[in-house]
Amino acid sequence: MKTYAIATIPGDGIGKEVVPAGQQVLEALAATSHGIRFQFQDFDWGGDHYRQHGVMMPADGLDALRDKDAILFGSAGDPHIPDHITLWGLRLKICQGFDQYANVRPTRILPGIDAPLKRCKADDLNWVIVRENSEGEYSGVGGRVHQGHPIEAATDVSMMTRAGVERIMRFAFKLAQSRPRKLLTVITKSNAQRHAMVMWDEIAVQIAQEFPDVTWDKELVDAATARMVNRPATLDTIVATNLHADILSDLAAALAGSLGIAPTGNIDPEHRYPSMFEPIHGSAFDIMGKGLANPVGTFWSCVMLLEHLGEFDAAQRLMQAIEQVTANPALHTGDLGGKATTAQVTQAVCDLLSAQLQRKAA
Repeated sequence: MKTYAIATIPGDGIGKEVVPAGQQVLEALAATSHGIRFQFQDFDWGGDHYRQHGVMMPADGLDALRDKDAILFGSAGDPHIPDHITLWGLRLKICQGFDQYANVRPTRILPGIDAPLKRCKADDLNWVIVRENSEGEYSGVGGRVHQGHPIEAATDVSMMTRAGVERIMRFAFKLAQSRPRKLLTVITKSNAQRHAMVMWDEIAVQIAQEFPDVTWDKELVDAATARMVNRPATLDTIVATNLHADILSDLAAALAGSLGIAPTGNIDPEHRYPSMFEPIHGSAFDIMGKGLANPVGTFWSCVMLLEHLGEFDAAQRLMQAIEQVTANPALHTGDLGGKATTAQVTQAVCDLLSAQLQRKAA
């Protein structure tokens, strides 16, 4: 019996609803499995912690997470706290503190989802976006001077290192190599950003030589938005900088039907530290506490968590249950045009997991 130590950090807003739902589903999965168990430890970090202590998480918070096998995260964002405090004080502190340099966001149209791209078949939109997650436009390099004066100035510097670009390119090429189409698109903006993005392009060419079986092309980020809408079947694996992939992955989730179903993994590919898995939908304070949040993005994030731990059979079982639920319009939450509640969707997934085991036993 393998027991995994999982840290749960609900964070803010609907994170406090979907992370417990994710824990409930993982516990149901473990109850119907013979080989795995989960040991959860909850951390009440986020906006409420900031109001009490002046920080989003304790100074030694990383030490409390270091021995975990994985982290299940909800959201960071509070309308009463500036966004740069909530983001840098919690999510980015964990991502950068544990060098989770690969942000991976799978996107596809799940069964039963009415996606906006009416002209495409479900198989036409089956992407994985790889986001550089440790530097680039979100390096935190910059500052403000002469605040409040007419000569006030502010800078944010996009900092890219050869080591950082090489490792995310190599990760993306390996991921593309593992997928059936072996196809990678490198997103750039080197026509306007003529230093860091030119280096990004040059390194892509160099790393491509290590993967002769991967077909790859290059696309400007603005043109990529049109390509995602007009020619989705031409894309498969996508790699982009921290900012570019942040924007493109939200577009991808919307094209697949809803941000509420979209997962992400903040990955340390070398397994030196725990990786962190989360839905991408944000804190959504407007529906907080109403039982309306779509937990599917969290459940799919749990699938990624299981895959990262090497529990592929359990991950497949959970994904099958998710797809059976999304295929039923009666179990669609409001973001998908339905009336189901968070609790109803969660219970449906748990029931399907139990039914899987009963069929297997029979």
